[in-house]
Amino acid sequence: MKTNREYKNSVFTFLFSDPDLLRELYCALEDVTLPEDEPVTINTLENVFFMGIYNDISFEIGGKLVVLLEQQSSINPNMALRLLMYIGRLYEKMFKEKNIYSTRRLPVPWPEFFVLYNGVNPYPDEQVIKLSDSFYKIESIGLQEKISPELELTVKVLNINEGKNEAIAGKCRKLAEYSAFISKVRYFYSENGGDKESAVIAAIKYCRSHDILSEFLELHAKEVFNMLSTEWNPELAKEVWFEEGAGFEKLRNAANFKNLGVSKEIISQATGLTIEEIEKL
Repeated sequence: MKTNREYKNSVFTFLFSDPDLLRELYCALEDVTLPEDEPVTINTLENVFFMGIYNDISFEIGGKLVVLLEQQSSINPNMALRLLMYIGRLYEKMFKEKNIYSTRRLPVPWPEFFVLYNGVNPYPDEQVIKLSDSFYKIESIGLQEKISPELELTVKVLNINEGKNEAIAGKCRKLAEYSAFISKVRYFYSENGGDKESAVIAAIKYCRSHDILSEFLELHAKEVFNMLSTEWNPELAKEVWFEEGAGFEKLRNAANFKNLGVSKEIISQATGLTIEEIEKL
């Protein structure tokens, strides 16, 4: 079963749009304790599409820690680079009213980066992706390799599928229930022969009756159904386009052609995209 990144991201972001839940989630991910009155401010950049770079949720804790959080169904080896570009945009927004040329040092919120993996392919409970893993080897041009790079960004990847990282799931019930809900969508999708609407309805009914996101689904069943059944289409899912540079380049070229007034038929011939996919750009 192929999954579309958008369908889970929408529900995930919708569910964890509450600052108190984000505080609880962060404490579970890092195995720390924070006071319940420690302020959490969501600062996810809106309408950002810079070279395809976007982020599910970013938030500040106490104004001193900025956390960038992604939920993905596949692991992108370029995630560290993507988050580097995103955090640059986020810091730019934070300090746009500050004088960065001042002789006074500006305090910068400490950054942390997480990817929560919820895909179907086997993956360890925890893994680390480093920006430096992608750097060219400078010895290739005759320079001595340095012990550590001058620039680094580390992303902690955590598997949140059912049965994985149970200690984290035990400290954040909503995360555990979210994973269980997604698991039920997959199960009913398989049981219903690939009928996504029936799978979503069955999963919602099951979870509501088994105290899995029951309050959330009671209030937002319609929105969740629309997110899952409308946005998620396994046959049209193009997740890999956003995970591989060549695919994104194809989308960007098609969008540029469309903005220039080139006919959809010609764009389709040039890029290999269907007319329907071009209309959605």
